[in-house]
Amino acid sequence: MPASSESAHSYKNEPVESSPSIEEPISRVQEAGDGKEFLIIGGKKYYKHELMTAFGGTLNPGLAPTPVNSFANPAPLGLSAFALTTFVLSMFNAQGMGITTPNVVVGLACFYGGAVQFFAGCWEMLVGNTFGATALTSYGAFWLSYAAINIKAFGIAAAYEEDEVMFKNAVGFYLIGWAIVTFMFTMATLKSTVAFCALFSFLTITFILLGAGDLSQNVNVTRAGGVTGVITAFLGFYNAFAGTANKQNSYFTAYPIPMTRK
Repeated sequence: MPASSESAHSYKNEPVESSPSIEEPISRVQEAGDGKEFLIIGGKKYYKHELMTAFGGTLNPGLAPTPVNSFANPAPLGLSAFALTTFVLSMFNAQGMGITTPNVVVGLACFYGGAVQFFAGCWEMLVGNTFGATALTSYGAFWLSYAAINIKAFGIAAAYEEDEVMFKNAVGFYLIGWAIVTFMFTMATLKSTVAFCALFSFLTITFILLGAGDLSQNVNVTRAGGVTGVITAFLGFYNAFAGTANKQNSYFTAYPIPMTRK
């Protein structure tokens, strides 16, 4: 199946072989056939051309069986929620237009980047996308936890009122922890597409810079993290667009560039 946003990734019922049982190792992937035209995934054999290819618009990092349900593709919703919330916070981190107070992002962090993205991740579980489910629910939880830090009722920031340096260090460790999680996701996109891999690569850099900015108390490092965050946001918007635009609804569609050749 070709790597295109309009055909390779529509979520509809198609005749495919049954999914592997949960007892089968998830990493057991082998090639088979005289021309290596088959892939054996979890003990089941599939034609390579019948498998979904890596595509950022579905948060699918590699060849995978087509879902056998009629659910819509939840990835663009989660990506849009992630991208918009990231854009707003990153403009604050970059101190665009002199803004230094981040509270305007709290609403987005609670309801769009947080709740909506988390539910999109749960939806990914229903369509069988482990990567999409893990990534979207994780970053949905990140935004909810970030909102909690900035909401007085939780008392998180208030616990550090007497030591602002300790608060900055604590937030720095929090961000570095998310950098580690994001780097793990990045490693799972190295065989996907350029835009898909770039999204997680820039997000990793963003978390590292923001964490380093808090730990070092260097505002210029934090502002650099804001700039890379804006780039990350636009990569998120692009991947969301790729998952929704096709020749039937748009004059413009995304062209996936594979990271590897088959």
